[in-house]
Amino acid sequence: MSQECLEAQTVVIGAGVVGLAVARALARKGHEVIVLESGSHFGEGVSSRNSEVIHAGIYYPENSLKARLCVDGRRQLYEYCERQAVGYRKCGKWIVATSEQQAARLDDIRQGAARNGVSLKPVSGAELAARCPELTVVSGLWSPETGIVDSHALMLSLLGDLERAGGQLVLRAPVESVTTEQGRHRLIVAGDAPCILEAQNVVNAAGLGAPDLAGRWQGLPADQKPRQWLARGVYFSYSGRPPFDSLIYPVPEPGGLGIHLTLDLAGQARFGPDVEWVEAEDYSVSLSRLEPFVRGIKAWWPSLDETRLQPAYAGIRPKLAGPDGGFADFRIDGPEQHGVGGVVNLFGIESPGLTSCLAIADLVAAKLA
Repeated sequence: MSQECLEAQTVVIGAGVVGLAVARALARKGHEVIVLESGSHFGEGVSSRNSEVIHAGIYYPENSLKARLCVDGRRQLYEYCERQAVGYRKCGKWIVATSEQQAARLDDIRQGAARNGVSLKPVSGAELAARCPELTVVSGLWSPETGIVDSHALMLSLLGDLERAGGQLVLRAPVESVTTEQGRHRLIVAGDAPCILEAQNVVNAAGLGAPDLAGRWQGLPADQKPRQWLARGVYFSYSGRPPFDSLIYPVPEPGGLGIHLTLDLAGQARFGPDVEWVEAEDYSVSLSRLEPFVRGIKAWWPSLDETRLQPAYAGIRPKLAGPDGGFADFRIDGPEQHGVGGVVNLFGIESPGLTSCLAIADLVAAKLA
């Protein structure tokens, strides 16, 4: 039995926060947009398994996409949340050093942030002790622009904007492959209503699945199909109200920002993520991860009651460099990168992807203008 063949102007693959933001931006610019999501709901992947932090733009190399899009996206996101009544709080964060060796790195962090246009305030251990008596640290930095957001409410709002602009979300519609020929893109769509979909424009915003989809894309140059590494991180929740009203981050470690404390909008705390390099997706949270958490947290919060820590959830960061690979930037590859008209591939959209989503959407829209 032959599959039905349909046509579309613009298809966005993936309904995470970035995919929805991209689809919204394109629909508001006049594109007829269909979003294809393999899951049963939007935002079930990377977008629902993170810290929900609005990052200031501190740690990324100057002029990198992560630096530029984080700073721009953060400004846009605060404005959007305020305008659309999406829950958020600009609670700020402390970056804390628990040794003189770590303290020596704080000025480098401050200067790097300044190059990105982000101002951090140096604070002494005594000042931190006065502000947060439970902390035991040598010194730190204060980031007033860091915040938290209700990521589900954000995605729901973006979806509403998309639909009001005439766009459509189709769930349980995994894309098995794409073939590009003569300026058209043919998508083989499986799921509840399998079909062949021909599109003028395609945005691959499939998150963890984006490199795999690119690998099954006929007509995309082989050297434009990157390898991906998976960095798994688990989170533990904290029962009861913590003695902190701002986020607390240790000095960063390789692969991530260390086991940090984040808060939700109700003031409840969670810790994480740690870093574990894995070969396949695995979202279980083992109690075997608890001891390193306790050790890391007690380095700056010695009076932690570890009996209040409970397994919460796990997330996976899509990395474009492995454990020894150093910094890897976002890849937002349009026709100028891969030579295929009407196509944008988004690879390695890890943190600060949530913060950057509206700025990423602007960049993708410009590539398809």
